[in-house]
Amino acid sequence: MAKAAEQKQNSTVVIEETKLDIRDVVNTTTTYGEDNGHGGGRRNDVAMVVLRAMCMAVSAVAVSLMVTARETSMTTLYGFEFQLHAVWSLSDSLIYLVVVSSATVLYSLIQLIISGTRLMRKFPVIPTRTQAWFCFVADQIIGYAMVSGGSAALGVTNMNRTGIRHMPLPNFCKSLGFFCDHLAVSVVFALIAFLLLAASSFLDVLSLSRDR
Repeated sequence: MAKAAEQKQNSTVVIEETKLDIRDVVNTTTTYGEDNGHGGGRRNDVAMVVLRAMCMAVSAVAVSLMVTARETSMTTLYGFEFQLHAVWSLSDSLIYLVVVSSATVLYSLIQLIISGTRLMRKFPVIPTRTQAWFCFVADQIIGYAMVSGGSAALGVTNMNRTGIRHMPLPNFCKSLGFFCDHLAVSVVFALIAFLLLAASSFLDVLSLSRDR
């Protein structure tokens, strides 16, 4: 009887250990599945924060280059020597680009603070579909404003380099190289900011495609 009781007790211990092992396997599998499922969202969140930081930096460079675009030089037209004084604020197109780029810097900074704070706290960067729609629409508006401002400034830069067709105006950029170079590089950075906003919009679409 004592031996039978001992065998029964050992069998009970083996069954309990088996149940415990099964629970451990199930818990481990579930945890891995949750981490693996959230891994894609986590990577997207990190990518979103990086894009916000890059967009803010690129837009800030575009603004700084534009507001420092000023130069005074001399040129010759029809045998007469003229003084040229070029400042970005004399062109409405360049002013528009500065305003739009400044708005992009501010918008990206706000989004970076919000997204970075949530990421450090291990919360979703875009927690709801409503916020995903808001970010998508905002990114679209700011992005199209940036590309329109860059296109307008590009027209001014191109005119400075080539002159006006059918009019005997010189290539002002030969005398205003510093000014024209600043305009050109600023436009390039503005267009890069547009591409970064487009990438952010793509991540917004991915957030909308996920169930909330």
